[in-house]
Amino acid sequence: MNVLASRGQLRASFIRWALFTVPLCVLLGFLSGQLGGPDSYWFQALEKPGIYPPPAAFGIVWTILYVMIGLAVALVCAAWGARGRGIALTAFVVHFLLNLAWTPVFFGMKELTFALAVLIAIDVTLLVVIALFWKVRQLAAILLLPYLAWVLFATVLNWQFLQLNPDADGGTVAGGSERVRIGN
Repeated sequence: MNVLASRGQLRASFIRWALFTVPLCVLLGFLSGQLGGPDSYWFQALEKPGIYPPPAAFGIVWTILYVMIGLAVALVCAAWGARGRGIALTAFVVHFLLNLAWTPVFFGMKELTFALAVLIAIDVTLLVVIALFWKVRQLAAILLLPYLAWVLFATVLNWQFLQLNPDADGGTVAGGSERVRIGN
């Protein structure tokens, strides 16, 4: 039997990748979150859906999910020579860029409709990524299932925000708009 790498070498490769991908996913997620957030007057003025979780839940859930995403990506990155590895990682990058775009679209641009479209694209591309990861490393695909559940929930939540606040696109809430103060 011709073996390219020992179990120890494979484990070391995964650990090296994880030391890169996990912090990268967490950092990029954090930076995306800094481009907009729930503290704005615009968001505070929105009517909240009944399923809206406590605000503290978002940071906790996203941190856990970004760690799991980073581990899933590390598993696929460490699968040198695996059929479909390249396309799986390319699909992931496209998907993750969409993920990172949602917060600035929703909170920064205040575009609920466009944010919902971004979330639907996130849902679809995540399903593709899970299918492609499954072909490379099944555990990597399994690690993404809680993330899938969360983004599907986020899609429903975004849709409910839009239903409750149909005139909120572009920063207008209840007939007004957010004031931006420049200078002292």
